[in-house]
Amino acid sequence: MGVKGLYTALSGAMAQSTKLDTIANNLANANTPAFKRDQQVFQEYLTANEKPPQGTQIPRDVASLESFYNMQGGDKSFVDVKGTYTDFSQGGLKATGNAFDVAIDGKGFFEVATPQGVKFTRAGNFTLDGNGQLVTKEGYPVLMAGEGLDPSERIIRMQSSESLSISDTGDIFQGNEALGRLSLVEVADPDSLQKTGSSLYDFKPNSNPEITNVATPSVKQGFLETSNVNIVKEMTEMITTNRVFESTQKAISAYDQMADKMVNVVGKTN
Repeated sequence: MGVKGLYTALSGAMAQSTKLDTIANNLANANTPAFKRDQQVFQEYLTANEKPPQGTQIPRDVASLESFYNMQGGDKSFVDVKGTYTDFSQGGLKATGNAFDVAIDGKGFFEVATPQGVKFTRAGNFTLDGNGQLVTKEGYPVLMAGEGLDPSERIIRMQSSESLSISDTGDIFQGNEALGRLSLVEVADPDSLQKTGSSLYDFKPNSNPEITNVATPSVKQGFLETSNVNIVKEMTEMITTNRVFESTQKAISAYDQMADKMVNVVGKTN
């Protein structure tokens, strides 16, 4: 029983440590444009069986005491880290007055060309590089809509940073000249996305990469979407998680002391 409890307490401590790391990352990105908070998902794992057997079990070997008390592995359980879930709920819109800042108001992602292929982002703090290309803060070209075209053919280029205007539907104008429309796509299953760094997303391995163009795109020039992290909520969650972590540490220490006493008792009897 001691070993069983130790496994449970140790796995619980590891799970809470992972949760603390996630909360800390959320807080660190509270001011990152369009950042989406993460949260850990846990489940109870019972070895061999999902639940202990119901009713009286007939021992496999009536002459064996171990067989009589065999629980088919159902007596050992621990906390299993199921994975990380990203909350894609809308963040607030913050006015910046910068013509190159664009916020998505509703569903969708911007498409961005990277050396590793096309990625997705909601961070619209764009700028103009030395080649006249509209790029992310990391220098990745922002793509315009163009079904069937190669990403290199969808790069947005302009002569200068003057007289840039972007309509609520994502159409880009420089003066009276139409340059194209920002590519806003919707992912069929947001849970199939994973963060790849630099506010970018890509599909998880073995997931279904199904995307469609946003039917009615809605963007706001001169605004940025803020992070959806609620600092007060995250701090409260961090305090609660810390307390649970400390409790599991105390439990581990208690089981360790019990094991030492058992060893000493067995040693004396022998």
